[in-house]
Amino acid sequence: MKNEKCIKTEKQWKERLSDNEYRITREAGTEPAFSGEYYNNKDTGLYHCKCCSEVLFDSGEKYDSGSGWPSFYKPKDDMVLAEIKDASHGMIRVEVRCPKCDAHLGHVFEDGPQPTGLRYCINSASLDFESKGS
Repeated sequence: MKNEKCIKTEKQWKERLSDNEYRITREAGTEPAFSGEYYNNKDTGLYHCKCCSEVLFDSGEKYDSGSGWPSFYKPKDDMVLAEIKDASHGMIRVEVRCPKCDAHLGHVFEDGPQPTGLRYCINSASLDFESKGS
């Protein structure tokens, strides 16, 4: 069912994810800039949630923000991601999470390109990429 939540125990998440993926998606960690698998990916396809496989972003909305993380100006099909005010690290940001499994994805900023003016700055470790061919 499309809107069904994906709920697992901490033990189940730890069995499914690498230590780094768990730290980022379940403990709201961040990978170092320019280190993630997808920050420089130019292939055509879909980006899925690493934890639950929900389709989150389309490569057509991805752009090079220069930040070192995969950046998108909107989620796939205008999906509404869960947003949480984040006051960590001495700044005010808006954290974005997967609406299906509550995985930490990254943050959204209001300095992106048109048509939205938004920059969804996402950790590669929160994503799986499905190529639309070679």
